Amino acid sequence: MLIDFHTHVFPDVVARKVLPDLFTNAGDKFVPASDGTVSGLIKNMDDWGVDISVIHPVITKQSQFKNVNEWTAGLRSDRIVCFGGIYPYTDDFKRDIDFVVSLGAKGLKFHPEYQGFTVDSEHMLRVYDYALSRGLILLFHAGKDEAYLPPPNSSPEQFVKIAEAVRGGVIVLAHMGGFKQWDDVEKYLAGSEFYFDTSTGFEFFTQDQFLRVLKKHGADKILFASDSPWSKAGTAIKRLRSLPVSESDVESILGGNAKTLLGL
Repeated sequence: MLIDFHTHVFPDVVARKVLPDLFTNAGDKFVPASDGTVSGLIKNMDDWGVDISVIHPVITKQSQFKNVNEWTAGLRSDRIVCFGGIYPYTDDFKRDIDFVVSLGAKGLKFHPEYQGFTVDSEHMLRVYDYALSRGLILLFHAGKDEAYLPPPNSSPEQFVKIAEAVRGGVIVLAHMGGFKQWDDVEKYLAGSEFYFDTSTGFEFFTQDQFLRVLKKHGADKILFASDSPWSKAGTAIKRLRSLPVSESDVESILGGNAKTLLGL
């Protein structure tokens, strides 16, 4: 089973409206892998042999919370697994997390840049702790974002603080632990209990660095992901399969680890 652990989609009319702006804001450093719609994602999955994709909404306003989560949950199928999202500055994070759980979401997606919060603030530590207590997986955008000026709202050192403050549960750091922060990922996070996903990584980090992180961190804590529509799963699959990595480790990364985490 091949699972893409990190993708994004939008309602058709929203995708046509917002996707060009999102790529422009990122400095046109990415080429869209799809049109951002559900049908576009499914077509790519069929073309590239992806069995299941995990969809992650990003809530940037409290007014989006209910509709976006309900729309995302409605996409669930034998090909689609759904996470939920909350607005970091909600007046009742326990209420909102409970609602996400009631929809059957597997986890929560957090994006410190798009959502405008510091990843290791005391308030957010309480949010993570409660979400983990409800059995949700947490997935973070980690590291820099091309659409935002530095410094970013997350770093490997900050995730170390989270690991020390929040015990138990599953936390996934996208972009191999921190986009364009991979030297510090090697220093602070490789070998930790965090999971890393590979999204928008193979285009940027070197083969040698990936192999060093893989050796230190373990293939059992790495999840294949594309961040579609920001990256092509098919290209990343070919890149992973071309590396000097054992077939058993490749299969774990491409789907075995995700299958276990998601209870599939």
